[in-house]
Amino acid sequence: MEQKTRKKRKLGSYPFVSVTFSITLALFVIGLFGLMALHANKLTKLIQENIEIQVFLNKQIGTGEITRINKTIGSKSYVLKEDNQPKIRLVTKEQAAEQFISDTGEDFTEFLGENPLRDVLLVNIDPVYQATDSLKMVKAELERMGGVYEVAYVESLVESINDNLTKIGIILLGFFIILLVVVVILINNTIKLALFSQRFLIRSMQLVGATSSFIRRPFLSRSVLYGFIAGTISSLLLFGILYYANLRIEDLSQLQDSQSLTILFGALVVLGMLVGYFSTFRAVRKYLKMSLDELY
Repeated sequence: MEQKTRKKRKLGSYPFVSVTFSITLALFVIGLFGLMALHANKLTKLIQENIEIQVFLNKQIGTGEITRINKTIGSKSYVLKEDNQPKIRLVTKEQAAEQFISDTGEDFTEFLGENPLRDVLLVNIDPVYQATDSLKMVKAELERMGGVYEVAYVESLVESINDNLTKIGIILLGFFIILLVVVVILINNTIKLALFSQRFLIRSMQLVGATSSFIRRPFLSRSVLYGFIAGTISSLLLFGILYYANLRIEDLSQLQDSQSLTILFGALVVLGMLVGYFSTFRAVRKYLKMSLDELY
């Protein structure tokens, strides 16, 4: 006698490999975009932190006066701080002359008879004050200080950087929103299709008197587990790609922040769990409300 064996279906179970793979792929894509955004954000900060104002000092100014001006400027809120220290660098006229001679190969002091250059303070400006109007206010305030001859910065370069950064930020935000919506829809449809095979089992549980919360519970717990596994796998894949990229691309690690990367990987795990939970909740609720004809 030929015996037919059928695999016993368990309430709340649905294809592990296909669902996990789909969620992992979706999270991997959004995580890859997240890595690009983090690197772009870090690069933006580095560019902004390198924007500086040149404060030219009066000739024949003493060392004590230079120190006073340096401390006064360093106490201003618009000066960029690094380890609670203002980023201000003094370039003396002798150092500037040596650099000019080294770059051009010509010693202008031989035919001028003196060094016409001035001592200059290079002041890095906090990104918060890098708007065009703010920089003009900073320049006007510095020029009013005693001992300051002139304040200069490349205005066209600053405006170009600010405009480009604004455009890039808008593009990245729009692309992120679109990508997030696509990922949520993809995960939602994947879980909905996976639960399609469980629709009659759900109806059978209803017929024997099981409550809706009792029927949903195993599906929801399984979806959270799948989301956690998918988020973990996608994070590990992204970490591997990042590690390989650091080996191949020099100084790429300078654009990375361990805290931001940890938040990104954690967000992928949480996103997988949340989207899996709510997608499963909606799908099960849909099948709970269907009539028998609709289930067929």
